[in-house]
Amino acid sequence: MDVVEVVPGLHLLPLGIANAYLWHGGDGVTLVDTGPPGSGPAVVAALDHLGLRRRDLRRIVLTHFHDDHAGAAAELASWASAPVVAGRGDAAFVRGDVPGPLPSFTEAERALHAVVAADLRPAAASPVDQEVDDGQVLGAVGEAVVLAVPGHTPGSIALHLPRHGVLITGDTVAEHEGRAILGPFNADRAGAWASLQRLAGLDVDVACPGHGRPITSAAAAALRRATDPFGSAP
Repeated sequence: MDVVEVVPGLHLLPLGIANAYLWHGGDGVTLVDTGPPGSGPAVVAALDHLGLRRRDLRRIVLTHFHDDHAGAAAELASWASAPVVAGRGDAAFVRGDVPGPLPSFTEAERALHAVVAADLRPAAASPVDQEVDDGQVLGAVGEAVVLAVPGHTPGSIALHLPRHGVLITGDTVAEHEGRAILGPFNADRAGAWASLQRLAGLDVDVACPGHGRPITSAAAAALRRATDPFGSAP
């Protein structure tokens, strides 16, 4: 696995089919998303590559409950004693209290999902120690502002780091061949598109999507040009 510095203090961890991001701030490390089940050793290897240890992982932030993003949350929280943070609307799904809603697939998405999720195991239920709402500031994550971006899932969140010009989008946005697109597999496609438009209104230089490569220049313009290649967005 290549650990890629996106901006100083922020690294991309490509974990199988999904991305995670490590933010190394003054009070330790925050992991944004965890990859699919079984990603614990890869996260440990990434920490080691950066000269960090397990105990340096201070918190885990989940952008949404899907197995490829929250799949290793229970494992990582158990050995790092790291609290898990999730959007209020997805917290019950992460905990396993109730099943989360299934995506409403387009025909193109159905074929894609059959390929990319063929070997994806279900995530174990994970504790959620902090439920966050729109506008809440996570001071430990570079003064990140939580943005509620419902649509991909009911409680999807993004993190905006205005001092750094960075946006971590979760699956509201994906990147394909250098372009920003609406992330596929949405519970509410119209809601996801509206959330993408909200993100496109931010003044950001860098966008870190849940799938694909980070957009490291003129990200705001790239978000404004985003398309929906798998369906018909409103």
